[in-house]
Amino acid sequence: MRPTNYFTPTEVSLHNTLGDLWVSYLGKVYDLTPLVNEFKGDVLLKPIIECAGKDISHWFDPKTKDILTHIDPLSGCVKYYTPRGRFVHVPPPCPRTDWTNDFGRPWWRDTQYEVGLLSVKTRWIRIINTLTSQEQGLEVCSEETLNEILQRYLRYNSHAASYTWKHDCVNLDMSKTLEENGIPDEDEAFYNTRMDRDLFSQSICLYFNDDLTEL
Repeated sequence: MRPTNYFTPTEVSLHNTLGDLWVSYLGKVYDLTPLVNEFKGDVLLKPIIECAGKDISHWFDPKTKDILTHIDPLSGCVKYYTPRGRFVHVPPPCPRTDWTNDFGRPWWRDTQYEVGLLSVKTRWIRIINTLTSQEQGLEVCSEETLNEILQRYLRYNSHAASYTWKHDCVNLDMSKTLEENGIPDEDEAFYNTRMDRDLFSQSICLYFNDDLTEL
């Protein structure tokens, strides 16, 4: 079953305020705004706030999906490794009577904050409206189907569903990805040959149908 929401790193980076705070780690995207509201004013939020809108996969062990650990040089015990400082749900280095651990799952294991998946590879495409001759560059997730890309394009054309989408004069299967439709990702080739991606990236042409469908 195909996941419903993919996000680009650029999209995640836009959510970087106290009132709208997202992060990504280990391939998933999380909205930590409720966590920030719950612990508002707590100094333990500082490392999380400093990384708002960023990928924090380096905080975690990809095998255990838990916070990285290390051997504490003073106690010789295994403890969480938090070089940016201790944060919410990480126990203190020494036993304390003012720290409670009855919060259930720590936030990094709580699926309630998960909003989607981080794209492994994004790519740029050009969408050309043959009716109006308007051209729009669009960063999309390589995992997305054409229907999902259409949803991204709606901000530029609310009647995008009233068009037939074609590449090289061939109708595209809107339930498939760009690669599955035979539209290769040429970003690496552009980089190696120093070609302008904005000028030479793959294009999709939109041909207007009879009806006006607004999504």
